[in-house]
Amino acid sequence: MTTQQVQLGLKENWKQFLLLVIINAFVGGMVGMERTIFPQFAELTFGVASKTAILSFITAFGVSKALANYYTGKLANRFGRRNLLILGWLIAIPVPWVLMYASSWNWVVLANILLGVSQGLTWSSTVVMKIDLVGEKDRGFAMGLNEFAGYFAVGVVAFLTGYVANEYGVTPYPFYIGIAISVIGFILSLLWVKDTSTFVHKESATNNTEQLKSVFIETTFKNKTLSAVTQAGLVNNLNDGMIWGLLPILLLGWSYSNENMGIITAIYPGVWGIGQLFTGKMSDHYSKKGMLFWGMLMQGVAICFIPYFSNFYVLAGIAAVLGLGTALVYPTFLSTIAQATSPQQRAETIGTFRLWRDLGYAFGAVISGITADLFGVEYAVLLIGELTVVSSMIIKFRMPSDKLKVMSYE
Repeated sequence: MTTQQVQLGLKENWKQFLLLVIINAFVGGMVGMERTIFPQFAELTFGVASKTAILSFITAFGVSKALANYYTGKLANRFGRRNLLILGWLIAIPVPWVLMYASSWNWVVLANILLGVSQGLTWSSTVVMKIDLVGEKDRGFAMGLNEFAGYFAVGVVAFLTGYVANEYGVTPYPFYIGIAISVIGFILSLLWVKDTSTFVHKESATNNTEQLKSVFIETTFKNKTLSAVTQAGLVNNLNDGMIWGLLPILLLGWSYSNENMGIITAIYPGVWGIGQLFTGKMSDHYSKKGMLFWGMLMQGVAICFIPYFSNFYVLAGIAAVLGLGTALVYPTFLSTIAQATSPQQRAETIGTFRLWRDLGYAFGAVISGITADLFGVEYAVLLIGELTVVSSMIIKFRMPSDKLKVMSYE
């Protein structure tokens, strides 16, 4: 397809867009495979009881995914989004097999390094390709659909693996789900996904956004909007890493069954996923700064309530509020980043943002794991909740209001 034949827009490219949404659901499902069962898998299969050691798999996942995000952004224009997506699925295929046949905890950590690299390549590629396809008008809505698919799938698969583990044990049957997901995702990407480089050239011809002098420095530190969004992304995944690793441990301590644990751990990403169907579109019409502030604040307050309530229904409500807060910020992060940068630098800027955002998994695992081992799980949860509230204040006082535009520097 030539640049002249290209038409930007969701309606104009709905078939390819829908395919990428479906593929991103499979990407999210690979993470959901581990979401409910891993702390129990670690203790029962390998005798790993230390919170820090258990959370080492999240650290490995977070660091590898963060680096893969960054290099996906750096390499997307050179090698093509589609090629990086296919490579990501190839790397995902061995993951459930390694987990099933792991003879030591080191093999589990290796599997999560592979999973992180795969997630960085696949998720970053689908994000950037959807933004390429739709153009400026429906960017927030596109990100809402993308993140809905991914995180709703996390919730669904988290519930399924919890159910299977409750019926048949924590290994090997839950990992069969991962085998099916990885193979189907690879086949869909290989046979039907088309690259979107011509869409980038089309939008670049009419886009007047000033290019960043140094994408990494300005996204991380210098640009007030981009740096405020980036720190919030890091803290968002810092608390998500804590929820991933410590919430099942807390529920086990309260004598929850695998099935009920699966329900609680699925509500949060489920609400997060469904909510983005609406919050993505909202970010096209309402204040992005306001959505980011309130979303981070809701997350922080919800997390701070977790240690004080062991009742199933109260925890279900807290998980729903946490999911709603995350839904407010997640597509808004990406639509704000995309709005702030030129089409030619978009992949690298999103890659830099996602580098820091997913390093939050590693920081969250290390901080919450050490705090849990020294002072107890409840104190670790409270600490992460308080850090999330601080992040909302940074959004409030550092990020310029939307009407001031995004290219604001110190």
